Amino acid sequence: MASQTQAHTSVRAVDAMYGGSQMADYGLFIGWGALVRGRELKGLEVFNESIQFWADHQKKGNIESFEPVLLTPHGGDLAGFLLIKGEGAKLDQIKRSDEYLALNTRAGQVVDDLGFVDCLLGAKLQEQMAEFKNKTADILGAHAMAR
Repeated sequence: MASQTQAHTSVRAVDAMYGGSQMADYGLFIGWGALVRGRELKGLEVFNESIQFWADHQKKGNIESFEPVLLTPHGGDLAGFLLIKGEGAKLDQIKRSDEYLALNTRAGQVVDDLGFVDCLLGAKLQEQMAEFKNKTADILGAHAMAR
């Protein structure tokens, strides 16, 4: 019980740092690499479709927010990503929709290294970290955690 209280206290501290209350406990990270050569214009079209797709879901209340990010050249494979925040059940429902699957099929034809990763945010992140701490203490013993 103490770890849950600590987790909620930590979430409030994070919320205060970022100037708001973070409601979303789950996220979806969609990352992509370089555009496929010769398909650059189609890539821009699919990117805009994706932005519209997530904006529509935000307007409908299916997600809390989304953030598109383009990375500057850094020598790695990741060129950009979207971070979508929302409730786990609603994100799962979106991920099972025909429209989502079709959009991802199109995206996979215009970018390299397309990937999708579920994320824990907010209170769920704090709960997971508290669980990690508890399990680590169970495995290593309480004396190891005191160091």
